[in-house]
Amino acid sequence: MKHIPLLGYTDRLSARGGESISFKISCRTGEPVTARLYRSVSADPNPQGPGIIEQDAQEYFNPLTVQSGYQPFYPGSYGCTEQPFCLDPQHALRFSAIIYPTLHKSQSQCVLACGEVALSVGRDGCATLSVAGKSISTNVPLILKRWYKIVGSISHDGRLSIEQQPLEKQAGEFAQAQLTVPARWPQEGVVSVAARVTSSEVVDCYNGKIETPEIYMDGQLLAGWDLARETSACWVPGSHGEVLELYNFPARGMTSSAWEGSEMCWRHCPEHYAAIHFHEDDIYDFNWKTDFQFEIPARMPSGIYVMRISSAGYEDALPIYICPPLGNPGAKLLVLISTFTYSIYGNHARPDYEPAWQERIQDWQGYPYNPAEHPEYGLSTYNNHRDGSGICHASHRRPLFNLRPGYITFGAAECSGLRHFQADSHLISWLHAKGIDYEVITDAELHRDGMAVLEAYPAVTTASHPEYHTKAMLDALLDYRDQGGALHYLGGNGFYWRIAQHRENDSLLEIRRAEDGIRAWAAEPGEYYNAFDGGYGGLWRRNGRTPQSLVGIGFTAQGEFVGGPYKRTCTDPRFDWVFEGISDQVFGGFGYSGNGAAGYELDNIGNGQQTPGNITLLAQSVNAATDFMLVPEEQLTHLTNLSGAPTEDALHADMVYLEVPGGGRVFSTGSITFCGSLPWNNYQNAVSQLLENVLRRHMQD
Repeated sequence: MKHIPLLGYTDRLSARGGESISFKISCRTGEPVTARLYRSVSADPNPQGPGIIEQDAQEYFNPLTVQSGYQPFYPGSYGCTEQPFCLDPQHALRFSAIIYPTLHKSQSQCVLACGEVALSVGRDGCATLSVAGKSISTNVPLILKRWYKIVGSISHDGRLSIEQQPLEKQAGEFAQAQLTVPARWPQEGVVSVAARVTSSEVVDCYNGKIETPEIYMDGQLLAGWDLARETSACWVPGSHGEVLELYNFPARGMTSSAWEGSEMCWRHCPEHYAAIHFHEDDIYDFNWKTDFQFEIPARMPSGIYVMRISSAGYEDALPIYICPPLGNPGAKLLVLISTFTYSIYGNHARPDYEPAWQERIQDWQGYPYNPAEHPEYGLSTYNNHRDGSGICHASHRRPLFNLRPGYITFGAAECSGLRHFQADSHLISWLHAKGIDYEVITDAELHRDGMAVLEAYPAVTTASHPEYHTKAMLDALLDYRDQGGALHYLGGNGFYWRIAQHRENDSLLEIRRAEDGIRAWAAEPGEYYNAFDGGYGGLWRRNGRTPQSLVGIGFTAQGEFVGGPYKRTCTDPRFDWVFEGISDQVFGGFGYSGNGAAGYELDNIGNGQQTPGNITLLAQSVNAATDFMLVPEEQLTHLTNLSGAPTEDALHADMVYLEVPGGGRVFSTGSITFCGSLPWNNYQNAVSQLLENVLRRHMQD
């Protein structure tokens, strides 16, 4: 089905007692929607594992029924004024802009419009001027990814002219055309950039960069914008005070026609970054109306919950995270939920997806929808726009298929095939099985409140993949560790990418995939700095903060979704307590993630990059798989790498214990599949025993 019968999302993923979460639903069944709340224990649908485990939570939320209809959504980024302008030239109008088109289409793509006048890239790929349904074209197609100035003029008596001036030698020759059509004045309408906006619709969305859109009437500037101004905002001030509001968050801090490589940061030379990149498929907030709200009871235990909505046999499940009161913990262990990473991966359409995966999904009663089959709902920052540019913005204010219980990431894997929310539930179900009390916070609280959300807990742990962080988040974790806290890093490829949160919309995140790193796409030269905060994007290690400086290890190797065991390397009797109850030197060759505790993405000590304090290597992975490779930032040439050793010697995970001045301790596993081994054999196994030893010791301190 192209149209999914029942979907929903929430305005926020987490809240504390006394706060509320709004639920937004689109239902095509014509029947009422029922909502019920459950506490999520396990989101793994694998029948050979724990299965999906949810506990009734109606004591905190009375089940309710609402009438909900279909709610549409409108992709495509553009700019628009709030107030209309009057076009009534005594002599002539002149529309102009500098453009960098990135996609040819069989329909018109509007660059600048007001009333019945539009300057566009036409169906034939040529600069086009249209007035009241009549149009004129240069008849010379624009070359994609080249800069042009296009100018359209209309005289009072209806004489039209269109010009396209190449700004690069590779962009062809100057072209122009003229035509006379009936003219009707005055006209009135809002001014729009990158789309045509009427009172009833937004159409003809443009793909590419736009710079200096301007409208002159009788030689006087009527409306114009320097798109380098207020780069971090959702609006642009105009030449005469008129504001251009930006919708669906086009990409800013983009190189413009003047950029020639002399400056790489938009803050230092704004005139080189006077362009905005618009896309017809930009969509980050569906803006659905609220169907119901859930006010969090003060007595509600912290944890992971799922609001299940159903109608006419269809179902959706929306995870929410209930956080404890700030500074008033009810447990000794705090679990940090990587919701920023969840959003960055939100609706990742994997290139290896196969429709045949649906057979397993149906057999396991997993979540049935996949973003590869429904790209119209907006894809992730691991995908590309239709024009080939990388998606650099992410938000949870839309349905995210892979943030659902039972969603399977790897449908052909010889294991559960889970990542992110579902894989992290292996840790959550283990905590329940072991009777270990815990509370949760998300990245949102860590970013906003900093050290204040951590300091009251003797022990803090991540789950399987805490990959994306802001500076505020890393600062808080570092302060917690250095002030005596016990930090546990139970994953791989963590603390890797630097992201920024938008100052006007805390649901919106930005990633610039700058130099180095395992990248789904590469940022264009000159576009490595975040528009949201002006910081240098890309890897944290290229910002001088390696993962090793926080947790002792960092991302080094990646392979297929397979894992192997660890081998104990530490013989120091001071650390025998870590291995108490574990007789085997090699352990962990099992699990629901990759069939082994050490796999897929591996972290190790490396060459000691910024590693603080005293670090002890407890165990190291023993991988039988031969398909692992060094990550690009570790490779120097085809013969050498940063470790100084043969490549095969660097392809391993390090399990370490780090002690820093001030009493802080860090336990790191170095593997993204580690948590998948915890539920094995009904939670009775060596990996489970080892983690229980570490956590219980630190919770007692």
